[in-house]
Amino acid sequence: MSLPQLRLVLAISLDGRLAPAQGGAAQLGAAGDRAVLEEALSWADGCLVGAATLRLHRSTCLIHRPELLARRRLEGRQLQPIVVVVSRGRGLEPSLPFFSQPLERWLLSPGPAQQAFDDHVALGNWRASLAKLAGRGLRRLVLLGGAELATALLAEGLVQELQLSLCPLLLGGSHGWVSPLAPDLSGQCWELLEHRPLGDGELLLRYRCSAPTAA
Repeated sequence: MSLPQLRLVLAISLDGRLAPAQGGAAQLGAAGDRAVLEEALSWADGCLVGAATLRLHRSTCLIHRPELLARRRLEGRQLQPIVVVVSRGRGLEPSLPFFSQPLERWLLSPGPAQQAFDDHVALGNWRASLAKLAGRGLRRLVLLGGAELATALLAEGLVQELQLSLCPLLLGGSHGWVSPLAPDLSGQCWELLEHRPLGDGELLLRYRCSAPTAA
């Protein structure tokens, strides 16, 4: 069963938070973070995002840099990666700006299809669900959050790479990028692939999992 390459891409605070202590949409990352995010999107065939995260942000990230769009065009790929929304409950409101963005939208859920989406994939266990996406051409995926979705895939040992933009601020609170209810993840070992400054005090950290959790 072939699985996609899965890269978790996040901007986090110095204390490992995704959002302010009071909650709400995160406003992390400056121009450097935006640039490496677009590079990750350009690499990907699709991106996974939790429905709760989309409700907060109301739209998803797009590739804007002309050279990245030109490269995807030359490769015969869609200009934007397919966005796969993961939802175990209610769907998304069709009035969200997300549904007006120039991209293809799939719903990954155990429930019925939703008319506003271009396609629907049944959500079962994570390994089988990701294999379905790979079988439909999504062989490289970026995972954009939220924390519960990231934690679930980390716990299954299905995340091969972490791309973290470390932002120079402290947020406090409980909104970390790994859920406090996460199981023991200490069996996973991470090898540093890259670290470089992004400007504005931000630092890019990329890691590859060298000892994933057993299936």
